[in-house]
Amino acid sequence: MKLSRYEQESILNCNAGEQTATLYTRDKAVMRKLDTLVADFPDIYKLTGQDEVSKTYSFPKSYVSYRKPRAVSTEQRERAMQMMIANSRAKGD
Repeated sequence: MKLSRYEQESILNCNAGEQTATLYTRDKAVMRKLDTLVADFPDIYKLTGQDEVSKTYSFPKSYVSYRKPRAVSTEQRERAMQMMIANSRAKGD
């Protein structure tokens, strides 16, 4: 079944009373990432349900992360660009 981009949602549910977070998703990219985590870390990440268009996962709430945006200065951006150009030239691209 083909879903629109709008329908490819992910819903994270966690509360203060439990140590487990639940993630419901219809996004194939998120499913691939979580399926890899389930395969690599079965004692931490669990697939708790699925149907033809969605999957539900559970994992420790402490694995949910909120981060501030990374601030990159103009100087850092320029240095990174120069490194990429140098690497590209070294590979012969």
